[in-house]
Amino acid sequence: MVESDVFPCTSRSKVRKENRASYERASSYALVDRLKTGHLAFVENGEPRSIPITVWRHDDHLYVHTLNKGRLARLLETGCLVCLSFADCQEWVLAKSAYHHSANYESAVLYCRGERVSDPRDFDEAFKAIIEQLEPGRWEQVRPPNTTERKATALIRLTVEEGAYKSRTGGPVEEPEDLELPVWHGVRSAKDC
Repeated sequence: MVESDVFPCTSRSKVRKENRASYERASSYALVDRLKTGHLAFVENGEPRSIPITVWRHDDHLYVHTLNKGRLARLLETGCLVCLSFADCQEWVLAKSAYHHSANYESAVLYCRGERVSDPRDFDEAFKAIIEQLEPGRWEQVRPPNTTERKATALIRLTVEEGAYKSRTGGPVEEPEDLELPVWHGVRSAKDC
């Protein structure tokens, strides 16, 4: 059960530019719900790792699935701290100076601990959540996971301990002396670049 609509914030998750930051769960959750793909970062044998992975949310937990008894499953079910990041760039911001080029984006960085979902009802409920998010009503049309599939899959429930959402919107920031330069400036869709 979540005690607050706001993530705890420590020096680890604090965003330097406060005007771009939000610690509200809803902001991060909306990005997770839309993208459903994140980068899972952790330390293994003293070395950093980052793996792109499907992530979905059900209530106040995030879920990932991986190969049962694989290294990722073994690591996540220990409850060690991991970091999930999400980013979506919608627009490139082109300025009259190279220095002021930027991007309009949304991002979230979430620090989590995992636990294995072993109860078959909870397992199905978590998979039902993502299937229904992809297409409402679809769970009733498809075959649920069978015993073999459950044995092959490690479903991990992630509890978010802290996190931050960050975004930028708007046009370029220009130096007054650059305004007369004969070069176009403005915002261009990331899909067009």
